[in-house]
Amino acid sequence: MTEKLFYQDSHLAEFEADVQSCEPVSAENMPGDRAGYAAELDRTAFFPEGGGQYADTGVLGGVRVLDVQEKDGRILHLLESPLEPGSRVKGCIDWEERFMKMQQHSGEHIVSGLVHTAFGYNNVGFHLGSEDCTMDFDGELTKEQLLQIEREANRAVWKNLEIQALYPSKEELAGMEYRSKIEIEGQVRIIVVPGYDVCACCAPHVSRTGEIGMIKLTRVQRYKGGARVTMLCGVRALEDYEVKQEQAGEISALLCAKENEISEAVRHLRDEADSFKYELGEKEKKLVAAKAEMIPEDGKAVCIFTRDIEGDSMRLLMNMVLENGHSICAVLHGNDMDGYRYVIGSRLQNMREFVKEFNAVFDGRGGGRPEMVQGTARGHESDIRAWILEKAGEA
Repeated sequence: MTEKLFYQDSHLAEFEADVQSCEPVSAENMPGDRAGYAAELDRTAFFPEGGGQYADTGVLGGVRVLDVQEKDGRILHLLESPLEPGSRVKGCIDWEERFMKMQQHSGEHIVSGLVHTAFGYNNVGFHLGSEDCTMDFDGELTKEQLLQIEREANRAVWKNLEIQALYPSKEELAGMEYRSKIEIEGQVRIIVVPGYDVCACCAPHVSRTGEIGMIKLTRVQRYKGGARVTMLCGVRALEDYEVKQEQAGEISALLCAKENEISEAVRHLRDEADSFKYELGEKEKKLVAAKAEMIPEDGKAVCIFTRDIEGDSMRLLMNMVLENGHSICAVLHGNDMDGYRYVIGSRLQNMREFVKEFNAVFDGRGGGRPEMVQGTARGHESDIRAWILEKAGEA
């Protein structure tokens, strides 16, 4: 069995060990789907993936460690190139990454313990991702409740409590109240945050809660009948704050508003945009009506190519033309190079049959109801116009 140095000292970043074995592994068992090597040591500070936390990375004997997995009690270090069995090597874990993960995981214990105490909900899922970490609870949480939990969690950080790792006997364990997602065989490792949480866990943690720095709960959403909470701790919370502060400053400058007033400025800007959009819509309706009035009321088919009328206004123009007694009206927006969006309608002819032929000739996609069809097509304006008018004449 490999000696697990990460349990003896979670802050150990460098160590020496003997290489017991090193064997090639296939690409499907390696990160990035490339072949590599699996080395087993007599002792290691590299934490293997487990408990919702991904593995440590770093360097071992000058070789890059891409992943670490524990299988059947063996800790395997997945390497880019081989190490000589029997040699003594120096290992260096990526400390900044390890410390960041410990901040997140220790923060998760505090939050999960508080949620369990306050609302009786169990943490049924934890994932420490590359950008944030999520916790799944078997009960729903409101934003107000989340804010309450966040404040209490940060109070635990400010107290700078010592985080304890216990290895109780079966008799001691039987008398303990602790959280655990699964049944554990053999020795159970208990992580204790005094006054906040007691939980079975296999991952390394910070020594004191003050090392977490800050706990920020950024999102809560309904998930499988419960709640999924997204969290950032320590360096991740700081980096998130830096990004948001920079963005708030840029928005503030663009809106000529103080940073603590940008939401009101954006709300005002949205109201103005809605007003302009309404005014533009009314003017477009007048434009559509004027365009419809310019078409002679002779009952013939009409094919309109436009650059300034699009979207719902195309359908509005088509209906206005049809109301004036025309047999068919086709409105197309676009150009010969990029293609056209079309709306074609008739009160006399089945447009579903019409559009099947149209799409076949002009590489079109679309459909609709018997009285109106819409979609996209490609072709020259003159060819499209001639085809539509010819088909309308045949009807």
